[in-house]
Formats: sequence, C-alpha cells, structure tokens
Amino acid sequence: MLTFVPMLGRLYIIVFTLVLITFGLSTTQAQSRKTLARQSLYKGDTILSVDLRPVYVYKPLKFKNKRQQQSYSRLVRNVKKTLPIAKEIKGIIIQTALTLDTIPTERERKKYINYMEKHLKETYTPRMKKLTFSQGKLLIKLVDRECNQTSYQLVKSFMGSFKAGFYQTFAALFGASLKKEYDPDNIEDDAITERVIILVENGQL
Repeated sequence: MLTFVPMLGRLYIIVFTLVLITFGLSTTQAQSRKTLARQSLYKGDTILSVDLRPVYVYKPLKFKNKRQQQSYSRLVRNVKKTLPIAKEIKGIIIQTALTLDTIPTERERKKYINYMEKHLKETYTPRMKKLTFSQGKLLIKLVDRECNQTSYQLVKSFMGSFKAGFYQTFAALFGASLKKEYDPDNIEDDAITERVIILVENGQL
C-alpha cells in the first residue's frame, strides 16, 4: 500500500481542488467561542450574567480490546486533522458563491476560476500530501457532513458526469468512494465520528 501513497495524495488533491474551484476561493474566519459576560440592572443592583457554552456528556465508551481503543484514538487524531479542511470547504462555498455572483461575464468567471485552480494547487498540495489513506476517506465523508453534498456531486456539478465518473472509478481502485455519505443516524462508525466531532468542536477532546 505504501507504493500507492503518492497516487492517493494526488487523488485527494484533485478532489479537494475541484470542490473548491467549483465555487472559487475566499478566506473565512472561524468564530471564536468566547464567554460572553453581560451586566443588567435589577431593583437597583447590578447583576453580572455569563453565557457558558454547553458541556456534552456521553456514556463512556467500552472497548473490547486495546486494538479497538487505539482505533478510537486514531479517529480522534484524524478528525482533528480533517475537520478543519472540511469546514474550510463549507466556508469557501458560502462566501465565494456570493463572489461569483458579482462577476458579470462568463469569460471573467472562467478567468477567475483558472486563477483559483492554480492558487489552490500551490496552497493545498503540501497539506493534502500529508493525509493518510484513512484520513482521505474520512475527509470525503466530512465534506458531505459540512456541505450536505458528496464529493462526487460537487465534482459533477463543475466537471460533468463523465469526469465525476472517472474520478470515482480512480478512487474505487484504492477502496475509496467519492459517493460516500455521512449518516450518523444509521451507520455506527459515523455515529462515533459524530460524537468525536461534537466533543472536538466544543473543546472537550
């Protein structure tokens, strides 16, 4: 499998780039989770009120063996590495859909997309090459979670059915699928992933 790593890296770069250039490029800023303090006046007294973020409590996981525990720890690491990328895609889609709407002509839109394609390859190639096989597969699912569209659907919307089918076939050679959907309600692995995501986002992992 090690001999396939460079090819897998290219696959993830292709998918990530196509997803992004579908909508262009924009920078997004994550909202910081600051504790909000307010003062209010009640019967002549000043009262300080503080909004605290929720704390999620789950039933402790029971691992059958050390291998299963190690698998969970690996999932936590993978989520921490790939979730920010998936969120970047979501933010870019939201922000740059508005940007493209301001470009008056199709020629200018294509010029903008071509520029973005070059920029994205230069920016994200080093990051995508560092993804492992399992991280790449997880990213595909997290794209669906964040964007409510599979990577296959996003590629198809830009490149068409033929190219989407080509990249899907290429991914299948390595046991991956651009059509993978995220379904924590019905898939046990996704349910555990969702639990990890919630705890990571809330700073509890």
